[in-house]
Amino acid sequence: MTTVERQTTLYEQLSRQTRAAKIAARILASKSTEAKNQALEHMAEMLLLRQADILSANERDVAQAAARGSTKSFLDRLTLTPARIQTIAESVRAIVDLPDPIGEVLDRWQLHNGMMMEKRSVPLGVIAMIYEARPNVTVDAAALTLKTGNAVVLRGSADALASNRAITVALREGLRAAAFPEDAVQLVEAVEHEAVDLLVRMNETVDLVIPRGGAQLIRSVVEKSTVPVIETGVGNCHVYVDAEADEQMAWDIIVNAKTQRPSVCNAAETLLVHADIAPRWLPQAIQQLQERGVAIQGCERTRQLVQGITAAQESDWSTEYLDLILAVKVVADVHEAIEHIETYGSRHSESIITRNAETAALFLQQVDAAAVYHNASTRLTDGFVFGFGAEIGISTQKLHARGPMGLQALTSYKYVGYGNGQIIQ
Repeated sequence: MTTVERQTTLYEQLSRQTRAAKIAARILASKSTEAKNQALEHMAEMLLLRQADILSANERDVAQAAARGSTKSFLDRLTLTPARIQTIAESVRAIVDLPDPIGEVLDRWQLHNGMMMEKRSVPLGVIAMIYEARPNVTVDAAALTLKTGNAVVLRGSADALASNRAITVALREGLRAAAFPEDAVQLVEAVEHEAVDLLVRMNETVDLVIPRGGAQLIRSVVEKSTVPVIETGVGNCHVYVDAEADEQMAWDIIVNAKTQRPSVCNAAETLLVHADIAPRWLPQAIQQLQERGVAIQGCERTRQLVQGITAAQESDWSTEYLDLILAVKVVADVHEAIEHIETYGSRHSESIITRNAETAALFLQQVDAAAVYHNASTRLTDGFVFGFGAEIGISTQKLHARGPMGLQALTSYKYVGYGNGQIIQ
C-alpha cells in the first residue's frame, strides 16, 4: 500500500468514527441526568467485571515498555493494578453524585418586546482526546464526557494500546447495558502519527481537541489543529520558600510536592529559596530530598552551600522532569522568584511558603498560573481535590477553561427564546 493509499484509508476510518460520534452526541444531548447516571454505573461495573482482561492487557503493555528501556516514572504512569482499577471505577461512580450542568439556566431575562430569553448550558458535541501512556485517562475522559452529554474519540499512546482497547471494550459494554449508543466512546487504534494529524483537522465532525501529555505532543497538536484546542498537562511547577517561611512547613511541602508522586504534572520541578534563609534551611532540605532519592540540579549558590550537587544548566529551569529530579535556585527576594517563574514556568501551579501576608499577596497576585498557593503543595491542583470529581486534564491556558477541567469545562451554552409571534420591525 502506498503512502497516499494508507493515508486515504486512515482518513476514511477516522471519518467513519467521528461521524458516528456526531450521531451519538445528538442522542446524548437529550438524555436525562438519571439515564446518564445509570450508564455511568454500568460503566463502572463493567470495569470491575472485566478487570482480569484489563490487567492482562496492561501487563503486555508494561512488559513491552520495560523491554524498550522506559523510565521508572513512565512505567508507573502506565501500570494498572487491582487497587488502581478499583479507584478508577470509584471515580466513575463519584461523577454520578456530581450535579449535571447540562440544561442549567445560566441567566434569564425579558426583552423589551416581551420575549423571554434564557442562556442555557449545553454539551460541546464531539471531543477528541489525544493523550499519552495513562490508561486512567481513558476512563476519566469517557465518564466526564458522558455526564456532560458529549461523545468522545480517544487516541491514546501506542504504549498503552492493549490497555486502552480492553478498557474501551468494558466501557462500551456498559453503554450497551444502559441502552446508550456505544459510539459515544470510541478508541482510535491506529498508531501512525498521521492519525493525530488527520483527527485534529476534522472540523465538520469534531468540536474540540484536548491534548494531554508532554510538551512535544501538545505543541504538535496546537500547531496542526484546525479544530479548537485546550492545552493541558505540561507542569513546570515551582515552590518558593520565602525568608519568613515556617521552616518545618517548608520541608514538609517541598518533600510532598516533589516525592509524593513525581511522575505527574503537578509535582514540583524547581525549588526557589530566599537568600536569607538558604544557609540554614537549604542544606537540611536537600538532605531530606536526597534521602528520598531526589537528584538535585543546583545553581552556583546552592552548590556553595551543599557539596556534591550537580550544576544546573539553563535547560533545567524549563524542564518538566516527571521524575525524582529537582532544580534548586537561591534568589534574592520574592521579586526575583516571581521573575524566574514568569520566565520559565508553564502557567500550571506555583506555591509560596511564607508567614508574611503581604509577601504572599504579592506572589498570588503577580504569578500568572492556573493555580497559585500560599503555604500548600502544588500537588493539590487536582480535580478530585478541588471537588470536581474526575478531571479530563489541567488547562494551562485562559480560554475556554483554566486549571482542573471538570464537568463545567466540558460545556458550552446557547440562547433560547420564548416568543408569541415577535418579529424584527
